[in-house]
Amino acid sequence: MPSNSDDINYAKLLGFESAVAAAIFAALYVPFFAWFVRQSLKGPTYVLVMLSVFCVTRITAFVIRALLAGSDSVGHNLSLLISDEILFGVGFFGLLSSAYILVLDRMLLFHCPKPTSVTRALTIMVTNRRLFRIVMTVAVALGITGVSLSQSSSPDIVGLGKGFRLGSTITFLHLTVLQTCQTLKLARVERSSGAYRHDNESWGMKNGSYILCAVSLLLLIREIFVTAVTIHDTDIQNNEHLWYPLLALPEILAVAFYATPGLVPPRSELPMQG
Repeated sequence: MPSNSDDINYAKLLGFESAVAAAIFAALYVPFFAWFVRQSLKGPTYVLVMLSVFCVTRITAFVIRALLAGSDSVGHNLSLLISDEILFGVGFFGLLSSAYILVLDRMLLFHCPKPTSVTRALTIMVTNRRLFRIVMTVAVALGITGVSLSQSSSPDIVGLGKGFRLGSTITFLHLTVLQTCQTLKLARVERSSGAYRHDNESWGMKNGSYILCAVSLLLLIREIFVTAVTIHDTDIQNNEHLWYPLLALPEILAVAFYATPGLVPPRSELPMQG
């Protein structure tokens, strides 16, 4: 006789309904993955590699989601469901990291005003790539731990898991706001007269500030939604009528913007960092 847990379709319980929608998103990521891999082979940069990793992570996650939603037997697999949730959480690391690093890379192409002695320490801190990645890694670790603990049968452990997930979500929200502020700074610098150093006339290079502001807005929409539902009602996050337009759609639109030719400067154009 199967146990009661064997009779639970966890995917349906969490609101996984449309296998078709998940399959469509998985298919949509395939050409973007191919594009970023091709660009990485031509001239590898951190941004292109991370976007390639993000795309393959999303393809895998959406394929799993399609299986969970479309197959009753697969929907009973709690381990697979946890893996899918972890993939969706971990994947955002690549998207946010790409946005942050791309903004800093493009700043290297422009004559940015030197910070005053008062703002120098703050500028060094918010533009420290290693520190940003460390904080993101901590946020990812908190999220993975939270997802794992939230499946426990102990209410105390479940509560602890929710606390870890909340900590992860709030950390990512702060990092997204920081990235947005950096993007607005870049937009101001790029629009200033005589700031441009190079002769790259591609559409992506000339209009990069507008594109990256759009990306930042999409990432903010995604993170505000995740933060709101994590604080108030985690179950709402799995409502596909909200999840797809407020989480899945902003992500793939951001990826589409990243694929703009000329947006990501090749490594050969970037000045050496001292």
